[in-house]
Amino acid sequence: MAQPVRIAMLGSGFVAGFYMQGLANVNHQEVVINYSRASKRAKSFAQEWGIPESSTNLAKVIARDDIDLFVIALPNELHMDAALQLAAARRNQVCTKPLARDRKEAKAMLTAARKSGRMHGYAETEVFAPAVVKARDAIESGGIGRVLWVRSRESHSGPHSPHFWDAVKTGGGAMNDLGSHCIEAARYFYGKQDPIVEVMAWGGCLVHTGKTAAEDNALLVLKFSSGGIAHCELSWTTKGGLDLRNEIHGSEGSLFTDVTRGTPISAFVTKTAGYVIEKADIDFGWTRPLPEEAFAYGYQGEMRHFVECVRTGAVPRETYEDGYIVNCVLDAGYRSMHSRRWVRVGY
Repeated sequence: MAQPVRIAMLGSGFVAGFYMQGLANVNHQEVVINYSRASKRAKSFAQEWGIPESSTNLAKVIARDDIDLFVIALPNELHMDAALQLAAARRNQVCTKPLARDRKEAKAMLTAARKSGRMHGYAETEVFAPAVVKARDAIESGGIGRVLWVRSRESHSGPHSPHFWDAVKTGGGAMNDLGSHCIEAARYFYGKQDPIVEVMAWGGCLVHTGKTAAEDNALLVLKFSSGGIAHCELSWTTKGGLDLRNEIHGSEGSLFTDVTRGTPISAFVTKTAGYVIEKADIDFGWTRPLPEEAFAYGYQGEMRHFVECVRTGAVPRETYEDGYIVNCVLDAGYRSMHSRRWVRVGY
């Protein structure tokens, strides 16, 4: 494509803002319109990010034939409807995580996207994070031998948006929200040719009992066909900002990633010093500010990748098939959580 990739941002909330940060340093693209269900929010987001047009009419935005890529950055309960409309109109689409609220919705999205013949990308930031990509490079070079055990942790003090606390709207609690990152990280480290075959999960609402009926803490154990294990630690009750870590243990060595608790800046301030890090509970005292958050988390990497896929016609390395697999694993995890038994994953 000689012209810039023209993008429609579907959503004007928290994750859409991170996508805009990620796109800021991506060449050959321009966001030409953003959508929101609320006019005030749509206009405010457009003004903040310098987007020339905003809309509250999703059908009209999708009907435009001058847009090359649609990014679904909407609440979970709206993913499927938007994806099906985009597929029916034969549009290139990318969807934030988790792909859907459950396996059934994810399968409908995958089937429709495949039928459309257009690009579909699963926007899972974790496997585009530079530290995680570097770790995978070391694995592929044979540096740690055969992967045997992965530990992946994603935790913070709870979601920003009220809808996240409603398990019906989102599809679950902390495991659904944060587990999608850790599951895909584990798949990435083991290699996608080594499928997850069985899971065991625990979950409980330990703090936010009056706020949600879903789990605010969870542990999910994944068993791979090779015999390898991964365990995912998920929490909505961790203070001090986003905690994002991975450990990969192999037959010949180990790898460790930590982009939030091991930042290159330490500070002690007695007064507010501005933004620190995602979901920081305080912005004074001892803090660990994270520079270039969108880059460190993988937003820039994934957005650059999807833009290039549109430009070149390449198949993304994360597609709706990957999102569907993650939803299958999550569904099995919730069955295990309720039955307190190991559960086979059905694909």
